[in-house]
Amino acid sequence: MVLRILEEIKGLLPSDANLSQILFEGANIVLYTKNKEFFLNSGTTIKDIVSTIKKRVELRPDPSLCMTLEKAEQEIIKIIPKEAGKIEINFDVQRSSVVIEAEKPGLAIGKSGEILKEIKKQTLFVPIVKRIPSIRSRLIENIRTVLYESSDERKKFLHRVGERIYGPRKAEGKEPWIRLVFLGGASQVGRSCILLQTQESNVLMDCGINVAASGDESFPFMNAPEFKINELDAVLLTHSHLDHCGLIPLLFRYGYDGPVYCTAPTRDISSLLLLDLISVGQKNAKESIFTSTDIKKMVKNTIILDYEEVTDIAPDVRLTLYNAGHVLGSSMCHLHIGEGMHNLLYTGDMNYELSNLLAPASTKFPRLETALMESTYGGRENTLASRTEAEEYLLGIINNTIKRGGKVLLPVLGVGRAQEIMILLERAIREGKVENVPCFVQGMVWDCTAIHTTYPDFFNNKIKQTVFHKDENPFLSKVFTQVGSRKEMMEVIEEKGPCVILATSGMLTGGASVEYFKNLGGDKKNSMVLTCYQGQGALGKRIQDGEKEIIFQEGNKQIPFQVKLDVHSIHGFTGHSDRTQLINFINRTNPRPKKVILMHGERSKSLDLASTIHKMFRVETVVPKNMEAIRLR
Repeated sequence: MVLRILEEIKGLLPSDANLSQILFEGANIVLYTKNKEFFLNSGTTIKDIVSTIKKRVELRPDPSLCMTLEKAEQEIIKIIPKEAGKIEINFDVQRSSVVIEAEKPGLAIGKSGEILKEIKKQTLFVPIVKRIPSIRSRLIENIRTVLYESSDERKKFLHRVGERIYGPRKAEGKEPWIRLVFLGGASQVGRSCILLQTQESNVLMDCGINVAASGDESFPFMNAPEFKINELDAVLLTHSHLDHCGLIPLLFRYGYDGPVYCTAPTRDISSLLLLDLISVGQKNAKESIFTSTDIKKMVKNTIILDYEEVTDIAPDVRLTLYNAGHVLGSSMCHLHIGEGMHNLLYTGDMNYELSNLLAPASTKFPRLETALMESTYGGRENTLASRTEAEEYLLGIINNTIKRGGKVLLPVLGVGRAQEIMILLERAIREGKVENVPCFVQGMVWDCTAIHTTYPDFFNNKIKQTVFHKDENPFLSKVFTQVGSRKEMMEVIEEKGPCVILATSGMLTGGASVEYFKNLGGDKKNSMVLTCYQGQGALGKRIQDGEKEIIFQEGNKQIPFQVKLDVHSIHGFTGHSDRTQLINFINRTNPRPKKVILMHGERSKSLDLASTIHKMFRVETVVPKNMEAIRLR
């Protein structure tokens, strides 16, 4: 197959194309030419090849044609207008490309890409433009440095991935079949992990941990007989929450060396949360099951995709990511299996509602037979308050707490919920609905917010217009103050006047929110608002259920603690769909699936939703348990 597709491409090229190399970059095919004129003026040749072979093909100059780095940098600085702001230039000589990081990337690209065309013409490097975060992000700087420094290694890795995709079939001529094996996240919330198997391929969809559990209950069933790490073709990551990404670095520690597919925000935020997981473990004297080296390996093996970008990930599996509306960069995975034999949609966590930050989940797909859908809030009692009602309730709590001189603690997920509430607070203070009190953002939340400023293209249209057309970014408001150290945290706690505090973790299972709770929870003037799903066993769940005396373990001592602050729960800010929205999602999905499999929900809620969907839409519904397998074909 590899030789066949390469020979087909060669046959479609003009005689003077003068190719020096044909390489794979994952599913993409890259042609390197020594003919400068052909590189700059290939006409419709490449488009015609793409139309014929139905694969992504890119033309690049052979590195020997490119301008020297020093001259190329000078030329690029001369071509890019000063209005683009600060720029940083990094060359990837192996791939004849140059990455230009700019404060205002649109101005560095130019109208209809005219500036990029000029850079390409003058330097013969292929320019790629990225955004410099409005809030400095050391993590993004480190990720980009890792990728620049491992350019040669990554080039070889991507070629190896392509050879597997286009290589000889393992099961040529055998009867086709498709099945799903549930290694985690079935009839529960947490440790999502599903193995998609065909006679040809093995694809892992998410690989997370249950942050509210302990011991073996925290991890997927990686000892299942179907799971063989050396046979994995790809890992798909829907989004950055730890119950979906938390065990992926361990795969690399155990020898996995294949690709991880996700969006750019998902890669970056996952890396941040995984590094924080190690840090929190060290603070609690717990040994981590993986290291920062494993996370670095994950980053180097990640293949970034945009929404609705189609790519082959295995010889018989084609992937397209769609907006899931859950958190920044969250994706639903549409899998086209076996040349159209079956089409599967895995929603991951999704939100079918326009939020303050994100557009609702997509509902239109090319083909669809089976939907594998979350059901976190699928129970009959899970019709949540509207987002407007939730906002008014939260602002009321803040105003009442301010009046009595108290502080409001908001334990939040570092990504998603925190930024949603930040947008609400900024608007409420600007419009005078809340007194202009200090709003403190703890380090992890601030770091995630910095990543958000790197990817405004993923925001909903309203926020994009504010950022791009009005040059106003709500995350840069003076309303917010970063809290980056323990000393600064204690200053916030000792602050005499009222304030609002956003801190992780959302379930009070660790992190800064627990420290704030210990210091503020004994004062009835203060309030705590739980806006996240509270998993069974989590401290947040116990407090939510009314527990008033908490025992904290400090060394060998057990310290009793009385909960005196006001405790409120608001579900309207959730990044998940409620029962009504989940039903509406199925109703509006085009085409409607013939089978719906429900997971990522307590079993009673999943069964209840399955029964309703079956009665309303006359489609087959299934609620599997962990370790079960379902044959799709």
